[in-house]
Parts: sequence; C-alpha cells; structure tokens
Amino acid sequence: MKIITDVKRIEEMCARGTLVEAFPSKKELMEKLLSGERIKIYYGLDPTHTSIHLGHAKNIIFLEELRQLGHEVIILFGDFTARVGDPGGKGVARKQLSSEEIAHNVSDWVRQIKPLISFDDKENPAQIKYNSEWLSKLTMAEIIELSANFTVQQMLERDMFEKRFEIGTPIYLHEFLYPLLQGYDSVAMDVDAELCGTDQIFNALAGRTLLKRIKDKDKFVIALNLVANPVTGELMSKSNGTGVFIDQSPAQLFGALMALPDAMIDPLFINCTRIPLDQKDALMAQGPREAKARIASDIVKRLHGEAAAQQAEEEFIKTFSNKGVPEDVQEVTLRPGESLSDILVKAEIVPSKTEWRRLVLDGAVKNDDTKITDPNFIPTETMVLKVGKRRFVKIIV
Repeated sequence: MKIITDVKRIEEMCARGTLVEAFPSKKELMEKLLSGERIKIYYGLDPTHTSIHLGHAKNIIFLEELRQLGHEVIILFGDFTARVGDPGGKGVARKQLSSEEIAHNVSDWVRQIKPLISFDDKENPAQIKYNSEWLSKLTMAEIIELSANFTVQQMLERDMFEKRFEIGTPIYLHEFLYPLLQGYDSVAMDVDAELCGTDQIFNALAGRTLLKRIKDKDKFVIALNLVANPVTGELMSKSNGTGVFIDQSPAQLFGALMALPDAMIDPLFINCTRIPLDQKDALMAQGPREAKARIASDIVKRLHGEAAAQQAEEEFIKTFSNKGVPEDVQEVTLRPGESLSDILVKAEIVPSKTEWRRLVLDGAVKNDDTKITDPNFIPTETMVLKVGKRRFVKIIV
C-alpha cells in the first residue's frame, strides 16, 4: 500500500490533534511519518462507561487520518483491563466492572465510533481488537516474569499513586498490575506506535519498555492533549461523567455543544472539527453564538449526517430561542410508589439524587414557567419538565 507523506497534511494532522509529546521525540516521529514506511499503530479504550466523549472522538479522528495516510490502525478495546481499572486520575481505586457490563459498553462504543473511522475501506480498513484475547491467557508464571521488568519505586512515581501513598489512601496490588497489563498489549500486537492522551503516557511507556525488552523493538508513543473546560479546568472524563458524550440524539448533542462556555470554541474548532483552518478568523468574527453553532453543526454532521445536523440546529433555535419544547423529548413513565428522582437518575436525565435536589432548590426545574420547589415532588398528571438549561423530559403518569 502506498503511504502518503505530504508534509503539510501530516503537520496539520498533528496540529489539529494537538500533539503534546512524542517518544522518543517529535522529530523522530515526523521523520518516520515522512519516510514512507507503513506503521502499525493502536489506540486503546477501556469500556468503563456507556458512551465515549469528545475527548475520545478527537483521538479517533486522528487515528482515522493516519489510516487515510495508509498506515495500519487498530482500535483496541480493553475488555480485560477494564476489569482491573486504570487508577489514572483517581484518588481512590476504581470500581471493578462485571463482564456483562463491559460487553454491553463495548457494543455501544463500536456503534458510536463507526461514523468516526472506517472499518469498511476495501484497501485499508481499521481493525478492532480485544485485549482479553491475550491477557486472559497469561499464566501466573508469565505475569511474574513480566512484573520483573518494573520496580515498586517506578510505579510509585505515577502521580496518583504518589499522592495516595502520601495521604495514606489504600493502593491495591491489582492497580500496580494495570500498567503492566496495558503495556503487554503492545507486545501482543507487535505494534510500532501507540496513540494516547497525555494521562496515559505512563502506561504507554510501560508498553515501550516491555516491547524493547521482550522483542528488542522500539515503539513510538504519540500523546495528544486532553480536552478540558478552560474556565473550570475540568477534563472530559468518562469515569467522572463529565464532558460532552456523543451517545445523544442529534438535538441533544447540538444543545450540549451550544451550552459550553465560549472559551471552548477554539479547542473545539481545532480538535473536533475539520472546518478548514483558513476559515477560522472569519468564523470567530461572527461572534461566539454563530461560531459555536457552526462547530456544533460540523460535529453533529460527522456523527449523524447532514440532514440530522440541520434539523438539530432548527430544533435548537425553536427550543431555546423561541422557548419551545423539542419534538424528540425523552419520555419516562412514573409508576405508583416510584419517586421522580429515582426514575430521572435511571433514565440518565440527572446523574444523581443529590444533583436532582440541587437543581430543584436552585430553581432549575420547571413545568412551563412554574418552578418545581420540592425535591420530593410527585406529578399527578402527565407533564413536560425542563431540567437545567437544556434537558427536557416528559413524565407520563
């Protein structure tokens, strides 16, 4: 297969993906991409949530652009490592998921990423792999042998371990195994490169160490930025349930993007759209609302198609500019004996009962223009509630 080595195309890909670090170096990575050699590269995802967010999506777009250049690309689902749980960014051990939960999440994720990367290209389709294929077969002897490549001191160098050790928060033995297991993915697939977010550099470098020691082969680590709210500093995180998740209806996704702070316009334009860069200044000059609408439309179009994007924008104007109710309003049924907060949490309208209570007490829950003031409110008739700034739900009694 012919490898495309257009320097401008590669430089723009790295700029729009926001390449933060590369190992051994950015210079050597660029030389490899310009060499005409085909590389095998993977991007790993632990399916620990029901949906991916825009931070994942923009990395998958980067991987798709590498595929279009002719490289062999792999989406690796960590269906085995998800059972262990990456301690990255957590002040406590992660909840361990069941095999059934993981399988359900994987099924949802495959559906969600299909608009972002081509698995059907006849010449060079993207591949999907699962690390349970090899990790579930490792013997205790093999795990001990792999463990001998690392020290406890090296593991404690990782930020979250160091902080937890200092304050006396428990660190479980299986958490130390996570970088080792993720690192072995590189060995099992015999890759040339790994794509990751900057929060995964430690684990990716563990894979680089194992590949070098076991197969005497080097591996590039390509670390892209994490998408964060510039105002709050909050990262898009599947474990924390924060950010813009893509498993929403076109109208909901459009509304979620429009609700982001204006400071998100620039990173969204760069990372999550492929609107030509030379149109950026003219777009920004139109004002934040128009810029966000164009960006939201581009993102929804990529995920759901042009017609859905156009309809989502029209729905947004109707709902939020003209204060109407969206046509695709979510419906939930309230049965006798059930609490409203329970069914709204179950339907993922609100993340928790605590958040429901906060929204009610803040006056952010309304029926028409009437505020709901009692967190224990029970509707006696079918009604539409506006929850927060942009969520609507029809309560069927």
